[in-house]
Amino acid sequence: MREGQHQDWAEALLRRFEPVIRSTRGDKFYPMDVAPYVRACSLWVQRAGEEAACVVPGGKLSLDSLAQQPLDEAGAVHFLKFTDADDLGPDARGRRLRLFRRRAKDFKESREAFRAGRGRLARVGYISRFVDALYSIALLARGRVPGEAAAAASVAYERIMKEREHYRYHGRVIRQDGWVVLQYWLFYPFNDWRSGFFGANDHEADWEKIFVYLSESEEGEVEPEWVAYAAHNYTGDNLRRRWDDPEVEKVGEHPVIYVGAGSHASYYAPGEYLTELDLPLPRPLARVGAAVRTFWRTRLGQYVGDGEEEDSSGYFHIPFVDYARGDGLTVGPGGDREWDPPRLMLEPYPDWVRGYRGLWGLYARDPFEGEDAPAGPMYNRDKTVSRAWYDPVGWAGLDKVPPPDEELETVHQERAEIQARCEALTAEISEKSGELKRLGVELSAMRDKSHLDAPYEETTRRVAELSTEVERLRAKLATDEVVSGALEEYADRLKAGERGPARAHIVRAHRPASDAELRVSRVAEAWAAASVSLVLISFVAIALFERDHLISMLVVSISLFAFVEAGFRGRLVNLVSSANIGLAVVAALVIVYEFFWQLVVGAVLIVGLYVLWDNLRELRR
Repeated sequence: MREGQHQDWAEALLRRFEPVIRSTRGDKFYPMDVAPYVRACSLWVQRAGEEAACVVPGGKLSLDSLAQQPLDEAGAVHFLKFTDADDLGPDARGRRLRLFRRRAKDFKESREAFRAGRGRLARVGYISRFVDALYSIALLARGRVPGEAAAAASVAYERIMKEREHYRYHGRVIRQDGWVVLQYWLFYPFNDWRSGFFGANDHEADWEKIFVYLSESEEGEVEPEWVAYAAHNYTGDNLRRRWDDPEVEKVGEHPVIYVGAGSHASYYAPGEYLTELDLPLPRPLARVGAAVRTFWRTRLGQYVGDGEEEDSSGYFHIPFVDYARGDGLTVGPGGDREWDPPRLMLEPYPDWVRGYRGLWGLYARDPFEGEDAPAGPMYNRDKTVSRAWYDPVGWAGLDKVPPPDEELETVHQERAEIQARCEALTAEISEKSGELKRLGVELSAMRDKSHLDAPYEETTRRVAELSTEVERLRAKLATDEVVSGALEEYADRLKAGERGPARAHIVRAHRPASDAELRVSRVAEAWAAASVSLVLISFVAIALFERDHLISMLVVSISLFAFVEAGFRGRLVNLVSSANIGLAVVAALVIVYEFFWQLVVGAVLIVGLYVLWDNLRELRR
């Protein structure tokens, strides 16, 4: 296929399956073309131990010149600046005042268009609330996007859209492992999740992605089989859904994406999603936490809190809500706005894709990287090539799933290999079983012959080893025969046109908050917001005024807060049960400590009496 024909074919496929995105009311930024964004930016470089230096001033940059990165030495970070909210220039006071007014205007409009859901903190426990408070405080000290940046970005974005209103994605089509992969890269000029929607972070620029996976027949016909949407805390199999999954909403052949307000994460269904920012614990604490959590959950069978099905003891979790309500602007077929023709990213890749390895917005030097702008489609922030770019099939966990037209052949090949292995195992088992019988005869002949003690011991050792080996081979043969039978049944189902469950591969699904979770009372919500502060204040008061009874008062205080919390969350029964078991464990430990030797003597005496009784009972038979 010639280059022009390939480009036409790729664009036709992208347009055929292009997504429909549904935003949330109050969102201010939508997918746009990178070219006008870059023209509005300046290019900077940050080298270790130096102040950031401007390489190309605002208004002088273009997509063609973006890949030219001077001073691209080890440790250097190139980044774009969409706004100069942290450097207001000679008219700093006037511009700050204008941005302040703009922030007030945006806030008012946002309040009118958007209402935060209830119960973000009410859905999690004390530890997550406490870590959330620490995270908020840490924002004051760590690198962050300036407060005026969202307002400045809104002004700049409006100016670009006034010049030419447009909505565009950046498309790429590749073949990998028998799949045709349609990549839709969505570029947003700003992520205002923190400042606009009470989320985790703000940052300039935001690259999001939606992939559609097609099977291709020998005649060149394609059929959609899978889609994968990028979202917080989801990887591999959990990212993708089969095309016939009822959760995949479609307008004709166009998958529908519900976009998180400000964060621009992608979801399959509308709703409010409780997501968590994970902060890893130090390894020793993580191991201790995992051991305690496992003992409490598996040995004692006790409740461990939200998300108990997941092993998350190695992390602190900071809760945030991602609002993907779908009640805002819809872009795509049948929506409020249509897509402009895509900007293609086909081989040979454009220089701005391949050559620019820097960040697409402000480098805030945030140690958690949450406030730093992302790199482009091809790269990670550390300049390594992104897996979503070089391995989109593996990125969505499809590297272990053959396309439908290859699946039956793959099943037959695997079954043929297993059957050949079974034949080889059968022959090996027969040979070693014969050898085992011969060695058994030798042992019988050498038994009670003192002059043959050495060869007798050696043969005995060899018989034990060979017997273990034959047992292992027979177990392997039995397993392979069962697997071969399962493959035969699976092949029959495929021939009959049957498919497995659409959601069998999903371990952790995207689930919006249920109606019950959203029906959090105002009192419970107020308690969740104030509880951490009240805990800290009570601890300080106890330390100041009840030093003589410090331990007992701390226990009373903690118990009181736990009781109130359990009442609001409807878990008083769980609390009482857990408290009883905890007190029983503590009491048992105290008894063991105080009466250790008496308990040892008593245990030995009981064991001795039981053995005597059992032996005498046997004599009476």
